Formats: sequence, C-alpha cells, structure tokens
Amino acid sequence: MGAHRRKCDWCGSGTPIVRDMEPVNPEYQYWCEECARALIIKGDPIETYRELEGEPIYGRLLDEHCALKRFYSFATA
Repeated sequence: MGAHRRKCDWCGSGTPIVRDMEPVNPEYQYWCEECARALIIKGDPIETYRELEGEPIYGRLLDEHCALKRFYSFATA
C-alpha cells in the first residue's frame, strides 16, 4: 500500500503525518495530526518518530503542546 493511501492506525480515517519508530504496540505506528496531538496532550507523546509529510508537523505539535522537556528523536534513515 502506498504512503498516500495509508490511514491513521488509531482513527482509521486521517492521513498519517508521523510514524512511531518504537511503538509499544506495532499495530499503532502511523498517526494523523489530530490523533498525534491527542497523544501529546494526554502526556504520551511519540518519542522516536519519523515525519511523513516532509514538513516538521509533529515537531511543531511537540513545541506547541508538550509541557514535558524530555528528549525526542527524529529518526532519519
């Protein structure tokens, strides 16, 4: 399945913007913007991730909504 046709693993309808590179549950690796924002607000952000849209959308979400100052890793390869 091509990346442009993949859907968010959580809601099943949104277009993924980020992939969790170290998921606790491998069934939930791809997250749309709304579901990713909800994870951050809930206090359970993705710590090792890869941006999928070519823009740092998830990085901006972390900056805007994450009060915790933990280390996050942008996966490159």
